[in-house]
Amino acid sequence: MSAAAANVSQGRGRFWLVLILLAAVVLSAIGVVYVKHQTRKLFLELQGLDKGRDAMDIEWGQLQLEQSTWSTHGRVEELARTKLGMVVTEPTRVVVVKP
Repeated sequence: MSAAAANVSQGRGRFWLVLILLAAVVLSAIGVVYVKHQTRKLFLELQGLDKGRDAMDIEWGQLQLEQSTWSTHGRVEELARTKLGMVVTEPTRVVVVKP
């Protein structure tokens, strides 16, 4: 094999190596852009879910406050007197039953 043929063969090998490396770089760049896009999209979704969670936490606190208001001892006693006609028993009428 002559020196000229060896140079041509070596030049083709380098050409293919450069072509493969170029394709790898382009595919890697496309992958980076795709992953960055997905990350931004998921981050926006996460922010929306965080806002929803915060709104639900506020509503939960309001519902707990409302529940405690409706179940106060004074309110239950008032409803028992007005709607059910119940009265507090006099201590003299209380009978304690022992086993």
